[in-house]
Amino acid sequence: MEEPPYRRIAADLADRIASGELAPGARTPSTRQLMADYGVAMATATKVLTTLRERGLVEPMRGVGTVVVAAGAGRAPGPDREQVVATAVAIADAEGLHGLSMRRLAGQLGIPTMAIYRYVADREELVLFMIDKIMADNPPPALTPDRDGWRACLEAVAQLHWAMYRRHTWLAQAVSFTRPLPAPHAMAHTEWTMRALDGRGLDLNAQFTAAVTVANYVRGTAVNLADEAQAEQDSGLTDTQWMEAHEERIGTVLADGRLPLMARFITADDAVWNLDMLFEFGLQRLLDGLTPLLR
Repeated sequence: MEEPPYRRIAADLADRIASGELAPGARTPSTRQLMADYGVAMATATKVLTTLRERGLVEPMRGVGTVVVAAGAGRAPGPDREQVVATAVAIADAEGLHGLSMRRLAGQLGIPTMAIYRYVADREELVLFMIDKIMADNPPPALTPDRDGWRACLEAVAQLHWAMYRRHTWLAQAVSFTRPLPAPHAMAHTEWTMRALDGRGLDLNAQFTAAVTVANYVRGTAVNLADEAQAEQDSGLTDTQWMEAHEERIGTVLADGRLPLMARFITADDAVWNLDMLFEFGLQRLLDGLTPLLR
């Protein structure tokens, strides 16, 4: 989608301010001058100056016009990018990705909504920085394939990712293996996994495919975590409480005897099933499947 003209012009003026071409105290082009210079309508020119004001770059001065603001003049120091990203992660942790908007983030930081764009180009870049922050905060395990074995390495990195997804239930929705965002620390996790498989009979393509297959298995299972969290928030019931509330309906389905194995499992005193068990069982079988391919 083409960038709106007002945003492109505002970015051009912001660059001129950052370079010093428009120094603190200097008058910015008026709306009429912007109309003439860029060939835009009055409404667009007005929106350009409004955008720059919301970003804290300019301010109106009586009898003078709109002037460039000196860095920090009359304003409390703004957040840095690290604080913006950390705040976005905290909002997503509490409310999910659907609860994260530029307006919500700006309100939490106490800055104008448009000021967010001083730190990130758009929401996609914000999510990219969020993913990369979590990956940076959780570096690959301190294992080596020569000392600990390739399987221990892959098992450890998969469990690390599962723990990350458990702490940040929105993360699995944000991560994509078909349209991956270029997050350097996330890519470093893939590189680490490939190194654990290097020199064991797989060519480079197979190493990458195996590394991504393991990562995608964890992510695919973890997508259910966000659904669980949302269901619990909507219903006010934990998974155990939900099962207890539906026990009678489940019993009715099983009563006719057409599902004897399911009935035996569900009614067994030692029956236990949850996503952690599903993750662990599937991970071990996946690693079992890789074993014959490796030296």
